[in-house]
Amino acid sequence: MDGFLGYDVILAPMAGVTDVALRALCREQGADMCFTEMVSAKGLSFANEKTRHLLALAPGEDKVAVQLFGHEPEVMASQAAWIEQEMGESLAYLDINMGCPARKIVSKGDGSALMKAPDLAAAIVGAVKGAVQHPVTVKFRRGWGPDEETAPQFARQMEAAGADGVTVHGRFALQMYHGSADWDCIRRVKEAVQVPVCGNGDVRSGADAVAMRQRTGCDAMMIARGAEGNPWVFSQVKAALAGNPQPAPPTVAERIAMARRHAQLLQQREGRNIVRMRKHAMWYVAGLPGAANARGRLNYCSSLEDFDAVFDELLEEARLHGAYGQPDACAAMGKR
Repeated sequence: MDGFLGYDVILAPMAGVTDVALRALCREQGADMCFTEMVSAKGLSFANEKTRHLLALAPGEDKVAVQLFGHEPEVMASQAAWIEQEMGESLAYLDINMGCPARKIVSKGDGSALMKAPDLAAAIVGAVKGAVQHPVTVKFRRGWGPDEETAPQFARQMEAAGADGVTVHGRFALQMYHGSADWDCIRRVKEAVQVPVCGNGDVRSGADAVAMRQRTGCDAMMIARGAEGNPWVFSQVKAALAGNPQPAPPTVAERIAMARRHAQLLQQREGRNIVRMRKHAMWYVAGLPGAANARGRLNYCSSLEDFDAVFDELLEEARLHGAYGQPDACAAMGKR
């Protein structure tokens, strides 16, 4: 692959997920670029500190990509310019969210709702592009609803409006995250435009990455849910794409050790907001011996010590089952 603005394998922006801790761990495992959580242009325009906090970098983090969502061209442009000014060289590029299918997003005309208003979408791209010096990309879906594939035409319109690249998630907005991503749609978008195309959807292993590249010809790929509780997916994907032997899947002990590190990084950065670790911990322990009982306890964890106690019990459970140093079957099968 030639890369997507110089990056081949990218951690996707995910609200409430791609925090400073996950980004640090994914970069360690080989992610070429990581997105912050998606950011509301309207929230930034109100100088909302909670929104601005999403743009904070971790110690040692040199560059991130930022995804904005909104539907007002002027607001999107002004806040994109503010981000560029504030982040300077730490900003890799800006992406415009036109793919999020969440009801609270589309009900306001944001996210994938913009696929139903391509002229407005193009106006947003043009306004943002005119306001910043950094590259501007657009992320969208196959289309709004079943049998309404508009992605290739939509991609051409975004390219004409000035987009420097596009990312395509191979599901319709109304599918949410059900069913399978249609990678052939990504190929059709790739054939429709001259700008780089990043593929997104159902990449959970090195084998998936190779298959997506072969089927679509995409310039890069973006990994979202496949990285939840599984930063190792990046080392596996990078090795597979390079034609090298893939690293062994993590053992149970390694999985718990990574979960501890994630919790420690969140504690250092977020303090009392370490409760955000609950969902991450659920993903890390999925499929491990004792995970069913652990999930109930994780829901009540509110400190680093609470999480450590649950992780200690899971390690003991693994020892009792003779699984302590064994590869995690879920990760080995690429089904996280």
